[in-house]
Amino acid sequence: MDISPEIARAAAEAAARQSYGKLVAWLAARTRDVAAAEDALADAFAAALERWPHTGVPEKPEAWLLAVARRRRVDAVRRRLTGEAGRDHLKLIAEEMEARMVDEDLPDERLRLMFACAHPAIDPGVRAPLILQTVLGFDAATIASAFLVSPATMGQRLVRAKSRIRETGIPFRVPERDELGERLAAVLEAIYAAFAEGWSDPTGTETRRRNLATEGIWLGRLVASLLPQEPEALGLLSLMLFAEARRAARRSPAGDFVPLAEQDIGLWDDPLIDEAEALLAHAATKGGIGRYQLEAAVQSAHTARRRNGRTDWPAIRQLYDALMAVAGSPVVAINRAVAIAEVEGAAVGLAALYVLGDDKRLMDYQPYWAARAGLLARLGTTKAAEEAYDRAIGLESDAAVRRFLQGKRAALRN
Repeated sequence: MDISPEIARAAAEAAARQSYGKLVAWLAARTRDVAAAEDALADAFAAALERWPHTGVPEKPEAWLLAVARRRRVDAVRRRLTGEAGRDHLKLIAEEMEARMVDEDLPDERLRLMFACAHPAIDPGVRAPLILQTVLGFDAATIASAFLVSPATMGQRLVRAKSRIRETGIPFRVPERDELGERLAAVLEAIYAAFAEGWSDPTGTETRRRNLATEGIWLGRLVASLLPQEPEALGLLSLMLFAEARRAARRSPAGDFVPLAEQDIGLWDDPLIDEAEALLAHAATKGGIGRYQLEAAVQSAHTARRRNGRTDWPAIRQLYDALMAVAGSPVVAINRAVAIAEVEGAAVGLAALYVLGDDKRLMDYQPYWAARAGLLARLGTTKAAEEAYDRAIGLESDAAVRRFLQGKRAALRN
């Protein structure tokens, strides 16, 4: 029966949103050829847009797409392979053709695909983009926009990464327990990188970046559901939900930057915060404390202002002490210095900040100079504070944050 092209397109888009990663994962896991799986699936979606307006949307769109994609891949391999070199591949094809996938539920192998994309043999800088493309179907241009590189460069990186999966035989599997830690950390890091790119656009004016934050949370939910006993997977999802819950409060109606301490808690998303709290509490029952749980706990301490109007700075300082032991990055050290200042005074916090002065990475890191300027201003060291604010303003790319810093600097003179 004929249906409108709009209905067929909407059904195909819904199938892509729900099943793209599952279909690519199932196809790629059997040959370790991610690019070929994507090509076959692209052909299947094109066929759906052509046929569904005339035949109607199938009862099981996912199974229909898989059947067409497998047939397209089989045709491609048959054209490419001959003689002895093709025997193993053709045997595999024959076995797959015997499978009755149309009448069965498709196994969810997306987690295996993510572990392949985050394998140590893959360049760390391309792991998050690779996951976004293979699991979520993002095109190279969208990913390139979010990660601030040209589409051509991103496309080349993704092609090389997929070739490396195929050529080196990277396994599509969830690692055993004794090797899960390092590999899971790579998957979680990739997901968090994707989320952070999207969250850096607080007003959602850059649609592509806003979508990355949403999809990062979606990936976090997926991993947490597939690995419900892993506390760091739960911790990462909790952390992202805490952050996302504050999106509406991060800018004023006029578009001005609002620091966390001054945000209107009435604009925070209470259901998201409650979900984040529940996830964090559940993670604590699984044994083992890691980076994401501690970072989520910091966010939880900040949300204490919902209940009593005060930020729990002593708890935040203790959590940053623990974070320094687990993941002693300069970013953690800066936040720890700010927390120390709130608990023990600006002079003690500034001393903790000065200890970091030898780290060359901080010379071009805006939050370091902004924190330094704020603490110097509290101590009345006006000239040094102005110089630090100038450095922070020069390094800031967000116009709203730059205006905020300029306002702080101007206030010193008054």
